[in-house]
Amino acid sequence: MRCRSLWLVACLFAPIVAQAQQYPVKPIRIVVGFAPGGPTDIYARLIGQKLTAAWGQPVIVDARPGASGNIGADIVAKSLPDGYTLMLPSFSIAVNPSLYTKLPYDLMRDFAPVIMYASVGHILVVHPSVPARNVQELLALAKKQPSSLIYASAGNGTAGHLAGELFNMMLGVKLTHIPYKGMAPAQTDTIGGQVSMLFDSLSTGLTAIRAKRLRPIAVTTLERQPSAPDVPTLSESGLKGYELGAWYGLLAPTGTPRDIVQRLYSEVRRGVREADVRDRFTALGAELVDKNPEAFAEHLRTEIVKWGKVVKAAGMRVE
Repeated sequence: MRCRSLWLVACLFAPIVAQAQQYPVKPIRIVVGFAPGGPTDIYARLIGQKLTAAWGQPVIVDARPGASGNIGADIVAKSLPDGYTLMLPSFSIAVNPSLYTKLPYDLMRDFAPVIMYASVGHILVVHPSVPARNVQELLALAKKQPSSLIYASAGNGTAGHLAGELFNMMLGVKLTHIPYKGMAPAQTDTIGGQVSMLFDSLSTGLTAIRAKRLRPIAVTTLERQPSAPDVPTLSESGLKGYELGAWYGLLAPTGTPRDIVQRLYSEVRRGVREADVRDRFTALGAELVDKNPEAFAEHLRTEIVKWGKVVKAAGMRVE
C-alpha cells in the first residue's frame, strides 16, 4: 500500500519535474493581494515586464484584494507548485499570523520564498484641511479633538496600520483606524477628505505630495529619505526610535522545483537592477535589497516574531 501511495505521488509530480526543465513554456500569473494602483501592483508590473522581456512569456498581474492580502495568499498557497502561479507579498503577510485568529494557510509551511528585492519607508500625510504641519501640532490636535482624526490604511495588519498603532502607542493617543482593500483606495479617500490622514507608502505618497493633494508630516524611517529630503523623520520629531519600513518579495507555492525557484530568483534579481527599473524604484522611494530564498525565509521568521509582539501589545485582533 505504501509503495502504491509513493507511486501516485511520483506520478502526480512527474509532469512538474518535466516542465521545470523547460520552464517557462506558458504565461505566468503574479497574484497581488491588494487593489490595483498601490505599491504591490506597481512592483508586480515592473517585475512582470522584465520577466516577459527575458523569457518571452506573458506575465499576468492578478489583483485579489481583501483581508490584508490573505485572499490572494490563499489562492497561491493552494495552486499547483509549477512556477506559473506566484505571489508578490508585502510586509503584511508576516503580520497576519499574529493578527488573524485563523488563516487558511501557513506562511512558513505553504510557501517557498523566492526573493526579497526591495524595502521602502512610509510617510505620514494629512489632508490639506487638517490644521497641522508637523508632529507636535498633530499631537495637540489629537489630544484636543481625538475623534476628528481618522487614519486610513491598505488593510488590517498592513505597514500603514502598524505604523498608526506604533504612533498611538508612542504618543499615548488613540486615532481611529479605517482599513481599505489596498493603498490606492485608502489614498483616494484621504485626498478626497473622507479620512484625515494616512501612513502612505513613499512609492505612492510622493506623487500626491508633489501635486499638493496631501501634506507631508514625517517619514517612518530612522533617516530622512533621498526622495523627500525636506521631510523630517518621526524619530527626530519627538518619537525617538520610531522606525517602520515595508518590504516586498516574491513567493511560490511550497513544492515548486528548486531549479525554478532559482531561475526566478536570478532573473528577478537581474531585472530590478537594470537602469530603468532601478531608477523607477528610486523615484518611488524604494531601496533595492537582495535576499535569496534562504535569507528571505529567515527574514520572514524574524518578522513574524517582531510584529507579533507589536500586535499583542496593541491588542490588535481580527476574527
